[in-house]
Amino acid sequence: MNTILLKSATLVNENQIYVSDVLIKAGRIDKIAPNIEYAGAMEINAEGLHLLPGMIDDQVHFREPGLTHKADIFSESMAAVAGGITSFMEMPNTVPNTLTQSLLTDKYNIAAEVSLANYSFYMGASNNNLEEVLKTDPKNVCGIKVFMGSSTGNMLVDNEQVLENIFREAPILVATHCEDEATIQRNLAEYKAQYGDALTIDMHPKIRSAEACYLSSALAVSLAKKFNTRLHILHISTAAEVSLFDNITPLKDKRITAEACVHHLWFDDRDYAEKGNWIKWNPAIKTEADKNGVLAGLLNDHIDVIATDHAPHTIAEKEQPYAAAPSGGPLVQHALPALLELYHQGKITLEKIVEKTAHNVATCFNVNERGFIREGYWADLVLVNLNDPFKVTRQNVLYKCGWSPFEGQTFRSEIVHTFISGKLAYSKGKFTTNETGMRLDFKR
Repeated sequence: MNTILLKSATLVNENQIYVSDVLIKAGRIDKIAPNIEYAGAMEINAEGLHLLPGMIDDQVHFREPGLTHKADIFSESMAAVAGGITSFMEMPNTVPNTLTQSLLTDKYNIAAEVSLANYSFYMGASNNNLEEVLKTDPKNVCGIKVFMGSSTGNMLVDNEQVLENIFREAPILVATHCEDEATIQRNLAEYKAQYGDALTIDMHPKIRSAEACYLSSALAVSLAKKFNTRLHILHISTAAEVSLFDNITPLKDKRITAEACVHHLWFDDRDYAEKGNWIKWNPAIKTEADKNGVLAGLLNDHIDVIATDHAPHTIAEKEQPYAAAPSGGPLVQHALPALLELYHQGKITLEKIVEKTAHNVATCFNVNERGFIREGYWADLVLVNLNDPFKVTRQNVLYKCGWSPFEGQTFRSEIVHTFISGKLAYSKGKFTTNETGMRLDFKR
């Protein structure tokens, strides 16, 4: 069905909430008006439902190629679509790491065949692939990823000259994972000296400390200012880091932007006692003050976007002792419901959720004709019922890894329909799997 008519939807878009009809035609938003009639259109009664621009998730790890026992592009894009995420940008620490243009092309080819959502992939940087990095096409690749602190994979860029060269010469946005490796290793050595192999999960935010995050983020900001780099710092996890960013310059003019992730807005270090390794992330979940500080940074626009850092591992991997268990967890299916729960709790408005998950991501990355409910734009849309509670269980998660850090949580809002480039990709638990998403392109 090429033409879809949404009747009486409550639109949340560009800081406004209002009821309207929306006509989707040939993949795009054809018309937004109070009373649209169109013969032959597939009509959907959206009365009482809220229509949002789909989330554009600028940080996911879908594990393909090489780690497909944990996840793959098909399975995780399906979970994303069920969660109201219509586009994703995927990280390069797959196996092999995405450190050449050829390997980057391979990932795009896989996604073209199987991804239910729209997609883009980061080019990875290492200590010795600058020549390949500089070949990256700004118009059809979201950015360059630099690990300034070790994480899953082996892509730590710790050569000072290489870092400077990347910041000086990068042709497009540089996205950084910022944790100071020397600080982490020093903290780890101190804890091992005291506790030997009996390290526990509550030590994680002390080993991968707030200081490690601040030092690395401050270095990235100083390098970006020195070379006028287009810098985007991922997963801010401390209140202290918020002060590194500007909330006065209009977003479209910012050269340095920042991202917060759902788990750093939801959990804090009190949750380790119950959740254990299931909420082991890098950067670590930290204090309640840090959680509140990151949320405040979002609300006052020091932090620009919200993402997931979706990074699944198997149940067996997560059930290992703390030191052996990998960091990361699956989030794309439940990120928007979690944010809508924060809305119900009075912590954030619907307009701000849409701004930080769709509008601002499109602006930060110069995504072409997506991220807003506008006539002529691609119809990447989500209909949500704000009053249809569901409980997250191991039986209803869609992630290939088979678990969620939100297990046992009841969310008050549920995704009803998700439209990907004008196609009804998800509807009340059912998917259209014979239609794939589109490769994102960028106005650069």
